[in-house]
Amino acid sequence: MKAAALSLAVASTMALAQGQTTKNPYLSLQIEIKEAIARGNAFLAKQQQEDGHWDNAELPAFSALALTAAVRDPAVEGKKELPAHIAKGFDWLLKQQKEDGGIYNKGLSVYNTATSVTALSAADRPEFVPAILKGRKHLVGEQWDTGEKGKTDGKYDGGIGYGSKNDRSDLSNTYLAIEAMALSNKFVEDGADAPDLDWNAAAKFLSRCQNLPGSNDQEWASDDAKNKGGFIYNPGETKAGEDKLPDGRTALRSYGSISYAGLLSLIYAKVGPDDPRVVAVKEWLGKNYTLEENPGMGAAGIYYYYQTMSKALSAAGVNKLKLADGKEVDWRTDLANALLKKQNADGSWANSDGRWMESNPNLVTAYSVMSLAQIYYSIPEQP
Repeated sequence: MKAAALSLAVASTMALAQGQTTKNPYLSLQIEIKEAIARGNAFLAKQQQEDGHWDNAELPAFSALALTAAVRDPAVEGKKELPAHIAKGFDWLLKQQKEDGGIYNKGLSVYNTATSVTALSAADRPEFVPAILKGRKHLVGEQWDTGEKGKTDGKYDGGIGYGSKNDRSDLSNTYLAIEAMALSNKFVEDGADAPDLDWNAAAKFLSRCQNLPGSNDQEWASDDAKNKGGFIYNPGETKAGEDKLPDGRTALRSYGSISYAGLLSLIYAKVGPDDPRVVAVKEWLGKNYTLEENPGMGAAGIYYYYQTMSKALSAAGVNKLKLADGKEVDWRTDLANALLKKQNADGSWANSDGRWMESNPNLVTAYSVMSLAQIYYSIPEQP
């Protein structure tokens, strides 16, 4: 009788699970994602320094990324009180804010401040709002306008660089700043004295980073089949090399991570889904869809690529990404499984290619947890 009862219980449990899977095809994946996030955050918690920061105190962005990963954990998000180590981390981060509103220590003020504002916004605590608003002002002050005011007559105008206007603006820092501004906008009260980005100028800069001659006024913009619609690092510079075209021109190659950053930035700049720029970059991303590499860059920056992919496709409301052959892929399942397979036994992730510091497990584990959390929260509600 006991054996029969046990068999019946097992059969009932299996039937229930099968029924749940039928109703929610993501149920099993969601459970795996939650477990992987928990292991990743447990690894990060062990790496925290005594004073509350992570990895490199000169780069608050490392701590901000670890904190964003921590508060986005389904086991933490929405809790009234933050776990002690997370609260300690935010205390340290807030102490790094300077009089100019930036959150940085040794340069790279935009990268560090934007990443920190995003972390503070993700925590969603009223006591963080003053620091968030000061950080926003710093980012606004870093937007380029080098020629006649408001004319975007300089090719870098509308964009944002690492924090020095003696160099250049770039899409990587611009995307991080745009994201921070968009995610923190909910903390700006109506009528508050809170400057904002010049979003029209930002959209102009984004256009100047896209291989799309119809909207890009730069001579290098190419509409060749390989590059059309994708993005590059800044107007006139790519990290993916060049292509010699049959007509003698040189095309600056589009590449994956920055193209997803471009899509996300266009969305946050309120460029509509039917706009040719959005349509073109989605087409490029569909043609170059892969989880095996960062298209155009190989293994370099692949975890940054995963992160921008998860955020951009979520923000774009893309459930299935259309490929060049007309087929559609479930990018959430593909990306989640790719990350789950790459997680180490200790809960960490790291890239064997060290470009852009991706051999650093603290950085890459934060990237990976954030990507998985983005997938987890963007899964459509099942009927």
